[in-house]
Amino acid sequence: MDAATRAQFVESWGSMGGLWGINRSMARIHALLLATREPLSLEDIARELEMSRGNASMSLKELRNWGVIRRVHLTGERKDYYIAEDDIWSMLFRIASERKKREFDPALAALRKALEATPPGNDLVRQRLGELEEILRAVERVLDRFLKDEEASRGMLKFLSAPIPYPGSGKGKKSRG
Repeated sequence: MDAATRAQFVESWGSMGGLWGINRSMARIHALLLATREPLSLEDIARELEMSRGNASMSLKELRNWGVIRRVHLTGERKDYYIAEDDIWSMLFRIASERKKREFDPALAALRKALEATPPGNDLVRQRLGELEEILRAVERVLDRFLKDEEASRGMLKFLSAPIPYPGSGKGKKSRG
């Protein structure tokens, strides 16, 4: 891939980082590693993305904690090098698992606590919070099933994303995207 296309991908992925719960610097580093065949050192990453070594180092550590990149050692080199996770499904599965643990679970716990703390007589608030808790409890069950096993979730996603057949036609519905 040419440098301009890679730079555009890095910036676009960086902008999307917030959608999966990481900051822009982390997402840009992740994108660079996804779009680069060879392992990159901390210095390579900081120079290419024009960021401080400290920011790059902290971002690499956090990306490793998420399990979406790996540190590798090259024979004859003293520096650490980094590569993106090879299995994209595993990477996305880890991101979903981390987001549930870091964001969804605490939000649901806070909602349940708020519902318990809402005094009787405040029916409108209790109704709203109760309905929200019921919906999120259903989402929680789906997420727990989906995130229970990586391979099973891969099959579940294939099933859910398969074309919908038209009755009697034997053909799948064409997607619009």
